[in-house]
Amino acid sequence: MNQKIKQFIGGVLFSAATAASAATFPDRPIELVIPYPPGGTADVVARPLSAGLQKALGVPVVVQYKAGASGSIATQYVARANPDGYTLVMVLAAHAINPSLYPNLPYDSVKDFAPVSMVAKLPLVLYTNPKFGPKTVQEFLSYAKAHPGQVSVGSAGNGNTSHLALELFSTMAGVKLLHVPYKGGGPSIAAAMGGEVNAVFAGPDSLNQAQAGRLRVIGVTSTQRLSLTPDTPTIQEAGLKGYEVEGWYGLLAPAGTPTPVINTLNKAVAQVLADPQFRKTVGDLGYVPTGSTPGAFMDYVKQEMTRWSKVVKDANIKLE
Repeated sequence: MNQKIKQFIGGVLFSAATAASAATFPDRPIELVIPYPPGGTADVVARPLSAGLQKALGVPVVVQYKAGASGSIATQYVARANPDGYTLVMVLAAHAINPSLYPNLPYDSVKDFAPVSMVAKLPLVLYTNPKFGPKTVQEFLSYAKAHPGQVSVGSAGNGNTSHLALELFSTMAGVKLLHVPYKGGGPSIAAAMGGEVNAVFAGPDSLNQAQAGRLRVIGVTSTQRLSLTPDTPTIQEAGLKGYEVEGWYGLLAPAGTPTPVINTLNKAVAQVLADPQFRKTVGDLGYVPTGSTPGAFMDYVKQEMTRWSKVVKDANIKLE
C-alpha cells in the first residue's frame, strides 16, 4: 500500500473517530482552567459558571488554577491540550492586552484557540479620595487640565486594565495624569482611601467603601449606568464621548476542537447565563452576564487586541 493511500485511510479513520467522539460529548469530566490564583475576580465568575455547566452538561466541571506570568501559563497549557472540548480556559481582558506587552508569548492569542463564548463583563468605576476637591468627572477634568501631571491616579499594576483605562481616559480627554502602579487592586484602593493618590480606576466591589464614606464615586466606564450605583453617570455621559472600558471573561478551547463540541459548550453557557440564580450571584457583585456566539466572541477579542495595542503604543507602556 503506497504512502498516499495510507495517509488517506488514516485521515478517514481520524475523522470518523473525531465525529464519534463529538457525538458522545461530553462523557467525562471537563477541566476549566483559571489563569489566576483562587479568590480573584475570575473565581467569582468561574465558580458559579462551573456549577451551572455541570448541571447543563451532566458531567463534572472541575476548576483548576494555573496562575503565573500574567495568565500565560494557563493559556499556554490549554493551547497545547487535546482539542476535544475537555480542557477549557477562562480568559480575561489580559488575553487581548498581553500580546502588546509581551512580544514573545508562547502562543498566538487568536490562532491557537477555538472560541466558545463570552461569559460576562465587569465595568470599572472611577473613585476619588473624599478630600480631593472635584466631585464630578467634568470637575476632575477641569482640575487636571489646570494642574497637568499633578493629579495622581492609582492602578492595580502596569499594563493592568485599570492602568489602560487611565491612559485611554488621559488621551481622550487631553489631560496629563500621574500614574501610580500598585501590586494589585486591593493596595490601589487602599491608597485612594488613604490619600496616597487622588483617584483610582477599580471594580464595583469597592462601592461599599464609597457607601462608608471612604471613597467618592464620580463615574463608570461602561456605556450604561450600573444598577449597583444608578445615580452615577457614565464617563461618556460626563462628556468623554466614545469612552468605554470593561473587564471581560470568556471561554476558549484549543484550536481544532470540533464544531459540534464547541456548539454544545456554547449552548450550555447560554443556558447558565439565562439562569436567574447565576445572574443574581454575579450581578450583585457588579458583573454583567454577557453571552455570544463563538464567532462574535473571537471578533471581540480581535477588536480588543487592536484597541489596546494602540493605547499601549501611544502611552509607551513598558513592563520591567
